[in-house]
Amino acid sequence: MTPLERINIIRKWILEYVETMDKPANCLVVGISGGVDSAVVSTICAMTGMKTLVASMPISQRPEHHDLSIKHKNWITTKYSNCFGVEIDLTHTFLSFENQMVDMKFKDEMGLANSRARMRMMCLYQLSASTSGIVVGTGNKIEDFGVGFYTKYGDGGVDISPIADCTKTEIWAMAKELNILEEIQAAEPTDGLWNDGRNDTDQLGMSYSQIEYLMNNPSEPDYQKYLLIRKKNLHKMKSIPVCKFDGKTNLAND
Repeated sequence: MTPLERINIIRKWILEYVETMDKPANCLVVGISGGVDSAVVSTICAMTGMKTLVASMPISQRPEHHDLSIKHKNWITTKYSNCFGVEIDLTHTFLSFENQMVDMKFKDEMGLANSRARMRMMCLYQLSASTSGIVVGTGNKIEDFGVGFYTKYGDGGVDISPIADCTKTEIWAMAKELNILEEIQAAEPTDGLWNDGRNDTDQLGMSYSQIEYLMNNPSEPDYQKYLLIRKKNLHKMKSIPVCKFDGKTNLAND
């Protein structure tokens, strides 16, 4: 399948989904980070012809990351008349929350990092509610179904996931086809949740290309390393455990 064919399938899928809604959405809401995934998703959303809202939501963001999200916002809103963008600085809101948690002795670095993603999710749903829209996810196949590299109820909290069955390789190919800004295509993937600028490879211990390869080659020596990363995050990818009264409760975590 060519990148253009994949793009058109996703574009049509979004429109078809909206048509099936009891009350069809009026707007597609996308959080943009300056990364290639959100750039591709927001551009395909704009290509549907529907009103598309892109939101940059910095939280103590490193300039190089924030600058890319603003550049993409300016690029996409210039290219598509149905697309408009907003910048909502959540830094003060987050710092207020962080300080309160620290004062109350509930400080946890990973928890606070994930709180950034959850705060952005909350913001996107407010934008969605105010525009009668839906929140469009930007997670890819490696993140969502490979290693679970996303925040539960954060960037994982969306209404639809148009690229969740696309590998990173396929997304890079679509980005090239869409003429996404070269800076974004070349940028090192990062979740933008840490002040020290650590990227996704730093956190995962492997690049997306390596993980993608291992997912399809279980005989490779490093496949077990991939499985360890996956197992740690399985709780995000599985359904929430429910206490059943029919004797079929499943608490397995594998």
